[in-house]
Amino acid sequence: MKKSIFKMLAKINKAVLPSYSKDEDFDLAKASKLQMALIGYKMWVTKNALD
Repeated sequence: MKKSIFKMLAKINKAVLPSYSKDEDFDLAKASKLQMALIGYKMWVTKNALD
């Protein structure tokens, strides 16, 4: 049950939220707090979807 919810969230994230890995000029050290929060949220969802 929990895993299926996170898999659905991961698909929604992929469609809606921006992907910073495709941007060649993106520097993680210079990321804003909002960008860092989005990256952390996406990592958390992905981790739980894979467990």
